[in-house]
Amino acid sequence: MFDIGFWELGIIALVALVVIGPERLPKVARTAGLWLGRGRRFVASVKADIDKEIKAEELKEILDKQVKQANPVHEILEETQQDLNQIKQDAEQHVQAGKDALDSQDTAENKQS
Repeated sequence: MFDIGFWELGIIALVALVVIGPERLPKVARTAGLWLGRGRRFVASVKADIDKEIKAEELKEILDKQVKQANPVHEILEETQQDLNQIKQDAEQHVQAGKDALDSQDTAENKQS
C-alpha cells in the first residue's frame, strides 16, 4: 500500500526518539503496534464480510437462473406424463378390442358346435 523503505523507517524512529524520549518510546511503539494490529484485523473483517456478501449474491443469481431454466423441465415432464397417459389409454383400448374379438370368436365357435 505505502512504499516505505528502510531509510524512511529509520528517520521516523529517530524523530520519534527525539520527540517522545527514550523512556516512553517502547511503550508508545507497543501501543502503536496494538492499534495497527487492530486496524488490520478490522480491515480483514470488513473484506471478509464484503466477500461473503458478494458470494451470497452470486449464489442467489445462480439459483434464480436455475429456477428459470427448470420451468422447461417441468413442461417436458408434464408432456411426457400426458403422452404416457395417452399410450396407456390406447393400450387399454387395444386390449379391450382384443378381448372383444376373442369373446366374439368364442361365441361364434360355441354356436357352430
